[in-house]
Amino acid sequence: MHIGQFALANSLFVAPMAGVTDRPFRQLCKRLGAGYAVSEMVTSRPDLWDSLKTSRRANHAGEPGPIAVQIAGTEAQMMADAALYNIDRGAQIIDINMGCPAKKVCNKWAGSALMQDEALALSIVEAVVAVCTPRKVPVTLKMRTGWCQSHKNALTLARAFENAGVQMVAVHGRTREQGYKGQAEYDTVAAVKAALKIPVVANGDIDSPEKARAVLQATGADALMVGRAAQGRPWIFREIAHFLDTGKHLAPPLVSEVKRLLVEHLQDHYSLYGEFSGVRSARKHIGWYVRELPGGDAFRAQMNTLESSAAQVAAVECFMDGLNEKMDRIPATGWAVSATTNSQVMKELTT
Repeated sequence: MHIGQFALANSLFVAPMAGVTDRPFRQLCKRLGAGYAVSEMVTSRPDLWDSLKTSRRANHAGEPGPIAVQIAGTEAQMMADAALYNIDRGAQIIDINMGCPAKKVCNKWAGSALMQDEALALSIVEAVVAVCTPRKVPVTLKMRTGWCQSHKNALTLARAFENAGVQMVAVHGRTREQGYKGQAEYDTVAAVKAALKIPVVANGDIDSPEKARAVLQATGADALMVGRAAQGRPWIFREIAHFLDTGKHLAPPLVSEVKRLLVEHLQDHYSLYGEFSGVRSARKHIGWYVRELPGGDAFRAQMNTLESSAAQVAAVECFMDGLNEKMDRIPATGWAVSATTNSQVMKELTT
């Protein structure tokens, strides 16, 4: 799998998620089997570039390449300037956000709202490609199937974007209208893949090794992008990779390994955000890790009252040590709980 001149370790990608795919999370996912990760979106507004939030999102210190930064905005020149700003700060690939369904983004005509104005969307892509090409920085793009069920234009836009110089397209199999509700559909992804020569990435509801294989078979996509299923389960990438390679499942991770991974994740998180913000923003990550573990709900409620990083880490270590006394491995989730076969998943995708 290549994006421009960059060869990737594999075809399993971490989806860009606002408030989630910061540097510590991206690095952890890459350690656990992801071949590529895109940053959470960075605003194209220059008046916000010096803000603490943007500076953290543009922080790639120590991160293995290629460094991919997603930018969001509504004005072609401003987006081009944002691309150059991030290239100067280490970005090796620029990704354009046309997939975010959040109201605060779409109300400003950014994110997936751009799919309503095809001329504007294309002008933004052309402007970004124009400044990135001389720097030998590939431009990619993430989009949805369309704005709503009656206006699915991903195929039309994807063709235009390819002609404009975009070197990879990721398609989330939902409209903006759906948000994250219902089920993702993959017929649109398959249609885009059949029409384009550049790599096409399938995204949406890929939450198990079986589902990953089924989506690849249903779409012919060049790569898979995993988002919400990796929250609190960053080892999903190695699980999927192993299953695609061998047809067999990895055993769930050892409790002792999850303890180590979570503590290391927290320490890296605190180092980026500082004590006050780090403690508060770490709560969601801890909650995701423990949500399916015995006693997880009660622990999460307790953990949300803690006000220091030391107290958080101590509580996590105590909880995981207690769990380790009861079981060697974390309880199986996803494929092992449902025992869904590949043929069952394929049937669900086509009905």
